[in-house]
Amino acid sequence: MNKRQKSAQETKHKLITAGLELLKEKGFDAINVEDITKKAGVAKGTFYIYFKRKEDIVLDISRVPFDKIAEELQKMEGLTITEKLPHYFHRFMECVESCGINTCRQWTRDVLDPNNVPETKDGQKWKYDFEMLKGILEDAVSKGELKKDTPVELLTHIIISELYGMMTCWCMSDGKFEPLDWTDRFCKIQIDAIFKQYIRR
Repeated sequence: MNKRQKSAQETKHKLITAGLELLKEKGFDAINVEDITKKAGVAKGTFYIYFKRKEDIVLDISRVPFDKIAEELQKMEGLTITEKLPHYFHRFMECVESCGINTCRQWTRDVLDPNNVPETKDGQKWKYDFEMLKGILEDAVSKGELKKDTPVELLTHIIISELYGMMTCWCMSDGKFEPLDWTDRFCKIQIDAIFKQYIRR
């Protein structure tokens, strides 16, 4: 990576960090591009080098911490899928909570009504999370840990629906529901039960 590329990466990171801080503090509707660039310490026009509109930064905010989870899982060689998934669940919800309830509300809103995000009408946050989890399960099948006839698509939908249900409950309860606590409870009760018939012995 050359000096110019590194500088561009740092500028984009500043914008994402500033956007996240403002989202957590004020909520999506209460901020604008100028607020983000001012907090990041860059010119307003700089924003448009990296993003077309305010909504686009929300998608990047949703990806940065979750990319780290994928990296962590790749390093967890030797652990079973029923050991990896509780880690995935816990880290997923840690990322959700650390990004704050206002950010979670925006992610949920964009997934529930993708028309809120012009030109990205496929629920990109949902799609991103779905594909990551599906990849984890497909990897377990390819390594022979899960049976070849494991219904990966169905199981991915079940698990993602559970995670998004917890996110939604957090938003609806105005923070009274504790998604991280409930995520850990779900894993203890359900992960083994869901995958028991698909584990290769």
